[in-house]
Amino acid sequence: MKISFSKYQGTGNDFVVLDNRVGEYDGLTLEQVAFLCDRKFGIGSDGLMMLENQAGYDFKMRYYNADGHEGSMCGNGGRCLVQFAHDKGIIKKAY
Repeated sequence: MKISFSKYQGTGNDFVVLDNRVGEYDGLTLEQVAFLCDRKFGIGSDGLMMLENQAGYDFKMRYYNADGHEGSMCGNGGRCLVQFAHDKGIIKKAY
């Protein structure tokens, strides 16, 4: 599987960021996410963030810890995902 990714850093934490608005990464397993975050064999990061569509909102954030388990929230990761959404043109207004 080919994965198109970006890597962002926020206040010392780094994240693999995937644009999943069309759902192409919905099938990633816990093991695959952990591999991508592995610093010796994968890309290496503190976690993985997915940008997704959410009706009524600009986007949805999905966050995974480096061990592959889905988390509920990560402040530094959220900062990175907002910048990624801005870079993709999803967020056009400067706040």
